[in-house]
Amino acid sequence: MELAKLKITKRQTLAGQLYGQILEQIVSNTLGQGERLPSEHGLATAFGVSRPVVREALKKLQEDGLVEARRGVGTFVRRRPPEKLIEFATVDSVAGLMRAMEARVTVEHATARLAALRAGPKDLARIESALQRLEETMAVRTPSVDSDYQFHLAIAAASGNEVFVDMLECTRDAIERGIDVAQKLTREGTQARLNLVMREHRQIFEAIRAGDAEAAGVCMSHHLLQARTRITDHAESA
Repeated sequence: MELAKLKITKRQTLAGQLYGQILEQIVSNTLGQGERLPSEHGLATAFGVSRPVVREALKKLQEDGLVEARRGVGTFVRRRPPEKLIEFATVDSVAGLMRAMEARVTVEHATARLAALRAGPKDLARIESALQRLEETMAVRTPSVDSDYQFHLAIAAASGNEVFVDMLECTRDAIERGIDVAQKLTREGTQARLNLVMREHRQIFEAIRAGDAEAAGVCMSHHLLQARTRITDHAESA
């Protein structure tokens, strides 16, 4: 197997760029599912980076479920993401996209819980309106990034804590990039996948409307974790 030298850009960390380069090898099937990656030394030499950079990149790939480390044996490709992932997102942006989605789980779990406890009629109407717009666009396979974002923003506003709103607004670009990639992959997938995504959003709203804080937090966390998994799971794109 021949691995190309790392193409350095100034905007990304070396580990993030190496993550992207290895990801590209996995997506293109240069590194097949179940195949062992070169050793840390081999990767460092092949890509012209230090071993700590290699370790950090492999750690992120493992956290995202793309590779798995087997003690005393090596690191193996666990799953191959959808081919269109690197069409919808640049390879060196995927690591950051996955980190942003990871951060959303913690923040939005809290917003959903608080929204269930504090949302008034106007809050619920705003959340439902965004949800309906999202469902309408998804039903015709033209999902709206803005409607999806507005759904999550409305929940943050319903939490009654303006800091959560500010946090989402400050990271809006990163959130919308993640939503865009996830929606494009869903649009290309089966009707079952599309229905599942719509159901996850609807379950969040229903839990908030019922005033069930525990369920709202669980449904939100489940949705975001599933969205993150769907981005890198080849099987889920079918």
